[in-house]
Amino acid sequence: MPIFTLHPSTLLFPPVHLAEDDGLLAVGGDLTPGRLLLAYQSGIFPWFGDDEPIMWWSPDPRFVLFPQEIYISKSMRQVLKRNTFNITINQCFEEVIKQCSLKERPGQDSTWITQEMQAAYKTLHNMGFALSVEAWQNGQLVGGLYGVKIGDCFFGESMFAHVSNASKAAFITFVEMAAEQGLQIIDCQVHTEHLASLGARFIDRADFISIIKKNMHL
Repeated sequence: MPIFTLHPSTLLFPPVHLAEDDGLLAVGGDLTPGRLLLAYQSGIFPWFGDDEPIMWWSPDPRFVLFPQEIYISKSMRQVLKRNTFNITINQCFEEVIKQCSLKERPGQDSTWITQEMQAAYKTLHNMGFALSVEAWQNGQLVGGLYGVKIGDCFFGESMFAHVSNASKAAFITFVEMAAEQGLQIIDCQVHTEHLASLGARFIDRADFISIIKKNMHL
């Protein structure tokens, strides 16, 4: 089956059930705020490299974390109890996304957080949809994460850590705080051992989309 090609002048995506087995749904289009928000509302996210066209994905199953299921190990509880890190939100979004782009990942020669992607998410941040969570130690930024929040749904994009447990502390603190404010689901997109250790698990894509549709409050 040929991959769908999107045109910048047409703001739509094909139905997600037409995605390839690996989750690839379409290529092309653009990273305008309207298209990005439509993608998240539809259970789709962009992921591509510097030398590749824009690629849009909707994997099945979907890797998610429900806030009430977050797992905090005894060692992490001690880290949080000792206030090892000072956790903030939206204090330096641009630096967080830059640090995420510089993170070395096994098997990847270049970052998927391209300059084009960074600019697109800075725009979403200025619109109030993208946010960053920062972990500080001795006044230095040592870890963090960023993603998109629509209603009571958070779509995690990337995280980084220069100090052990920094990104975990930022993530756990954010999840606990956001859960108190009604957060229902965190989209982790694809499996990582890091997020699995915190309680993330797979659910059917259809269930995922049903949950986000009910909790976006659009």
